[in-house]
Amino acid sequence: MGLPVLTAVTGATWEADLVGELDRADHGVTVVRRCVDLAELLAAAAAGTARAALLSAELRRLDRDAVTRLSAAGIAVVGLFDPGDEVAENRLRELGVGQVLSADAGADLIAAALRAAADGLSEASVRFDLGDPGAARPRLGTPSPPPAQPVGRGRIIAVWGPTGAPGRTTVAVNLADEAGRLGISTMLIDADVYGGVVAQYLGLLDESPGVAAATRSASAGTLDAAALARIAWAVTPNLRVLTGLSRADRWPELRPSSLTSVLERSRALAEMVVLDCGFCIEQDEELSYDTAAPRRNGATLALLAAADVVLCVSGADPVALQRTVRALAELREALPDVTPRVVVNRTRSVVVPGDIHREIAGALDRFAGVRDPVFLPQDAKATDAALAAGRTLAEVASGSSLRAALRDLAGSLAGVPATTGQRTHRQR
Repeated sequence: MGLPVLTAVTGATWEADLVGELDRADHGVTVVRRCVDLAELLAAAAAGTARAALLSAELRRLDRDAVTRLSAAGIAVVGLFDPGDEVAENRLRELGVGQVLSADAGADLIAAALRAAADGLSEASVRFDLGDPGAARPRLGTPSPPPAQPVGRGRIIAVWGPTGAPGRTTVAVNLADEAGRLGISTMLIDADVYGGVVAQYLGLLDESPGVAAATRSASAGTLDAAALARIAWAVTPNLRVLTGLSRADRWPELRPSSLTSVLERSRALAEMVVLDCGFCIEQDEELSYDTAAPRRNGATLALLAAADVVLCVSGADPVALQRTVRALAELREALPDVTPRVVVNRTRSVVVPGDIHREIAGALDRFAGVRDPVFLPQDAKATDAALAAGRTLAEVASGSSLRAALRDLAGSLAGVPATTGQRTHRQR
């Protein structure tokens, strides 16, 4: 028996002839099931009856999440499009299908593509249980965008931290704003699945499309840099913003695979991409028997895994520091390859006796192995004024010590001396 293959090529006039040719000739492949829709294809893939799938661009409800689930089940995907249909070809590539051929390529070439795609999905790197907490995240075997669609090299900065409102959004918003003022084209993405408030912080419309629209477009394979630029707010000449979910119960819209695609398009649009992430990284799918269901924390885990730099924002009081130590341990367990940089926010001497910087640095080193944390001073007057006006610290409190610290942090992350940055003004 040759390579077991599933097909889902519904609605195409050439489907029956192609399957017949694959079955009659000795191409090294065997069609074990002809699926009538996406649901049947995913069910057959989960059953482990095949190692490759042949599908068409017209397959109803085909999206990036479906391609990711097929890869998670160890199924290599080959896409077919009607001859001359460049739109369908590009859509398949945008969905993450690595092997894409014209339907008139011939049974020999299509069978060879199926075998090559299956060989590319090695058992060690891709084959795993769908109940694996990382099943929703991109894997080494997930097809990458083809060379014809280059990805930019913008740096991704994920702003994350434990529960307790340590100031993640304040840091993310003002970090992105300061990077823009340093002349760095920046994209700020509100990806907090538990309650993003970037829109309110900046005085933007709460019901704007934002990250939900971007992920929907990415899932459908229609997101490119131009489409992303249309969805995002142009807050300043160097700062674009993708606002978050208007309601926390809409979190299933932020699928990890689609968010990863949004990140790649953001890299092409901006030199720095700042993510305001949710606090929770609990692998919640382990608590459910439905391992193929959406994972609320899968989005945060995917963002942290894709980031070039992870900033862990902590409060400066003993309770916040304890939460940070625990959160760092959870992060090491979930993503052992991620080494975050700790940012201690709201530092003030009244809650920690002695030299606050030395005491906090010593505690973080002793209990979490953290070296050289970044300290941000508390400036309640400046942050309150910014929130009240719906503006950034640079706009309402340019001389704030907190603003100066965030400007220095932005400069260090961007590799640009903060003192040489040129200020810009918000577009209204």
